[in-house]
Amino acid sequence: MPALSAPPCLFFPRFSPQTLLTSSNLTLSHFLLCQRSKAHHSIIYIILQLKIFSELQLVTIGRMWGLCIGALVIISITHFVYRWRNPRCKGKLPPGSMGLPLLGETLQFFTPNTSSDIPPFIKKRMDRYGPIFKTNLVGRPVVISTDPDLNYFIFQQEGVLFQSWYPDTFTEIFGRQNVGSLHGFLYKYLKNMVLNLFGPESLKKMLPEVEQAANRTLHQWSCQDTIELKDATASMIFDLTAKKLISYEPDKSSENLRTNFVAFIQGLISFPLDIPGTAYHKCLQGRKMAMRMLKTMLQERRAMPRKQQSDFFDYVLEELRKDGTILTEAIALDLMFVLLFASFETTSLAITLAIKFLSDHPLVLKQLTEEHEAILNQRENADAGLTWKEYKSMTFTFQFINETVRLANIVPGIFRKALRDIQFKGYTIPASWGVMVCPPAVHLNPVKYKDPLAFDPSRWEGVELNGATKHFMAFGGGIRFCVGTEFTKAQMAVFLHCLVTKYRKIQGNNKQHITPHKQNRAITELAICVARNTIPDVPTCLHTQQDHWSQAAF
Repeated sequence: MPALSAPPCLFFPRFSPQTLLTSSNLTLSHFLLCQRSKAHHSIIYIILQLKIFSELQLVTIGRMWGLCIGALVIISITHFVYRWRNPRCKGKLPPGSMGLPLLGETLQFFTPNTSSDIPPFIKKRMDRYGPIFKTNLVGRPVVISTDPDLNYFIFQQEGVLFQSWYPDTFTEIFGRQNVGSLHGFLYKYLKNMVLNLFGPESLKKMLPEVEQAANRTLHQWSCQDTIELKDATASMIFDLTAKKLISYEPDKSSENLRTNFVAFIQGLISFPLDIPGTAYHKCLQGRKMAMRMLKTMLQERRAMPRKQQSDFFDYVLEELRKDGTILTEAIALDLMFVLLFASFETTSLAITLAIKFLSDHPLVLKQLTEEHEAILNQRENADAGLTWKEYKSMTFTFQFINETVRLANIVPGIFRKALRDIQFKGYTIPASWGVMVCPPAVHLNPVKYKDPLAFDPSRWEGVELNGATKHFMAFGGGIRFCVGTEFTKAQMAVFLHCLVTKYRKIQGNNKQHITPHKQNRAITELAICVARNTIPDVPTCLHTQQDHWSQAAF
């Protein structure tokens, strides 16, 4: 019988035995065995070629799947980036940029502002896109408004087309149950609770305490070589507010509550990265410790209730004991935290700037002093305390305060959320998008305010402000107009009254001194240091010189 030869394969390429051996990982003994019979060799040859073909086919299929998956990933990423930059909208979106995917323009937004002008993030986009533009902050699409008409419209439509909203990072900082995140009846209920503490009737009773705190603080300052003005005013106002809210007295407490708030504030305007060592992490830790102290105080007060109401804690406990109350302990604690923060941090910054403006504008100081000395001259007893009637008669003082808070721009942004698609001036604000009103852009608008960066209280002459307007929203607007507005104004006015009527500055040796009027005592040098907590790496202590009480670093 003729020897069988390997037939030519119609489907497989021919390979040498050595290649087959190597490709199939055959051992030498296997190969020798195959040489014994040509028939066996041909069969094995075909089997090996089938095996190689299957392996090549699997590799090819694997590569094809890899290419398909890679293409799908690229297409998905491209689609995501396109949708990120071009969000869906049933109309025309405002111009602007959504920034980088996931991150948006968050980094640029949190860049510190080292001037008194409109923040660079806002100003650059106003110049490029106009007064209304879109962006993305911490993963949320936001329309930013510097347009007075849109701002006013947003405040007027609160609860109808818009509702209060803040990014999740802010909610995490201030608490899920904070008053800024609540709506409807619950918000009105809490607002009435706060008005019970900071309303006009309560302020009339508090006025002597505010005056005593101001006099005590100024006396302490006059006995010190140097002070850090922002920190000193914050301490004064925090002690006063904490006493009215929770009867807290730092001298009698084993823990310093204000220290926790300072840690909280230092990381308040920072990139939301919760990693140990970051400012945001310190902020959260400061809140956590402050809340723990407040909760402990509340539990102690519950265990030993007072017979008569003496502070806000007592009022809260009475509300918690009522049947069917909607107030919870968590809401009460978040409310207490926000009140402590808002009452002392914002007011202390305003007073700090007020003193700076007085030092920079001697004519304004002269006019303010004349108004308050006239109040003293009209009294039968010059040493009597300030009355509510006298407080309400401080016309120029309120003009001075309005101009101070206009330039202070303490609140850089007020957030709301669109409840449905909203058309305004040819643009569409999609439902569920965030909206940020920018008070600094409104307060520094050269169309409304001539030379907007100049300090000029006379621009408020004859202007009656009973709330927010299109061009002034230092205390918010709409139904969420700040309930502590009168309390802030009262603290500022009373402090200025005590300062200009009982203290004077004396120039000597190119240094500035502050000393009580009508007292024969040694003149004590007072170097006032000013710095904003939110601006890093700024000198925080500058001695006063020439005709200034203070030298500010901003």
